[in-house]
Formats: sequence, C-alpha cells, structure tokens
Amino acid sequence: MGERVDWDAEQYLRFEDERTRPSLDLLLRVRPAQLERCIDLGCGPGNSTELVAARFPAAQIEGLDSSPDMLDKARRRLPQVTFQLAQLEEWSAQSRYDLIFANAVLQWIPDHATLFARLARALKPGGVLAVQMPNNLAEPSHVAMTEVAADGPWAQRLASAREARALIGSFSDYRRWLQEAGCAVDIWQTTYVHALAGPGAIVEWFKSTGLKPFVDLLSAEERTAFLDQYLKRIAAAYPAEPDGKVLLRFPRLFIVATRQGA
Repeated sequence: MGERVDWDAEQYLRFEDERTRPSLDLLLRVRPAQLERCIDLGCGPGNSTELVAARFPAAQIEGLDSSPDMLDKARRRLPQVTFQLAQLEEWSAQSRYDLIFANAVLQWIPDHATLFARLARALKPGGVLAVQMPNNLAEPSHVAMTEVAADGPWAQRLASAREARALIGSFSDYRRWLQEAGCAVDIWQTTYVHALAGPGAIVEWFKSTGLKPFVDLLSAEERTAFLDQYLKRIAAAYPAEPDGKVLLRFPRLFIVATRQGA
C-alpha cells in the first residue's frame, strides 16, 4: 500500500463532539454484561475508547491504532488503558474478546467478507462485534473529492487514492457474512446532520479523514490548489441556511453482531 502518512490527531479532534456521537450511539446498543476483555480497533485519540471504559469500568480495555500521533493523544487521555501500534490488516487476536469495538475504521480495510469473519472468530461465545462505518461515498462531499482528483494535473497520481476506502457492502452482505460466521446480527443506518459554520468547515472536517488519501500525495502548492477547487464544489453543493450555517449530511452504517455457540 506504499508509505503511510500519519494521521493528525489535532485536526481530527476539531470536531470531537460530532465524531464522538456515533460512538456513543453504537455503544448504547451493546447490552450491559460482565465483560472481561474489550478492544477498540482504530481507537484514534481515545475519544471512543473513553466511552468503552466508562461503560464497562471492570473490564480490561485495549486500544489499537496505526497512527503514533493518535496513540500519543490516547495514552495521555487514558493512561490506565493498554494501547498498541499496529496495522489492523495485519492484526490478529491472541485470545478472544467480549467486545470488539470498531468505530469509523473498517471502511479503510479491504475485503470485508474475510475481515468480518476474522473479527467474529476473535469473539468469545456471547461476545459482541460493534461496528460503525461512514457510508457517504455517494454524498456531495465525497463525489467532489473524486471529481477534483480526476480533473487536474494530479489525476494520474491520485488514481489510486480514489480506491483508498473500501466499498461498503449492502445490509444483506454484512448480515450474511456475519451469520455464516456464527453471529446474530443487528444492522441499521443513521444519517447525521451537522450544522457547520460554512463550506470551509466541511473542508476542515474532511482534511483529517476522507481528503487525506488525496492531499497526502500532493506538494504544498498542489494541495492548496486541490483544496481551493474542492471548496468551490462544496460551496455549490451545500448552500447556506438562513443563519449562515451549512448542513453536512453524514450517513453511517451500524452493525452489532453477537457470537453464538462456542
């Protein structure tokens, strides 16, 4: 996959309240139980891990992320939690978990049929895989990214960036894959509507996530030109409300799968 560029925790946390809300909504659908081992995959700066630790205070909590900068923030935030630096594609559980929590991370990993079966195998009987993934590739925010990437001197270099995120499967796909892996499955989708300060705030939101595979491949001058073109498209796609805010629609797919049997 080539050299990875680290994630920017400070940029990500500029919208911490909005980014944490889906984690809380997902966690509230995990039934309270006497959990012993929980892991937060793609834990980022620890905002979602903090929710898991608060909901299950007696459990041993772990966090995993591929970003040193994110993990540095997470360790400062939660010194009592064990965090490890690893690529999720290469990670395998050494023992089974009562809860595998994966908020806004699995969309970066390919081959979901294999991935979800692997994660299900890492659950104890009765254990829960709780997943939330952005399902917004058809939204104007992401259509604009691919349009700008294809319309400029960087088009050839950015061709691979357009494939950085895995295509999200259908409800039927995830239900089938997880049932075949021995799980009972609950699936739903929620569209969040975030009132942001203006088109520039939408650009800032995605700088730490969806835009990274594109802008990380550009020089500083090209990055400025790319973001200027992106901002123009965003301003056209998200008109201002009477109070000056713009409404960012953000569909997210939720999955709670409970491992049955042994």
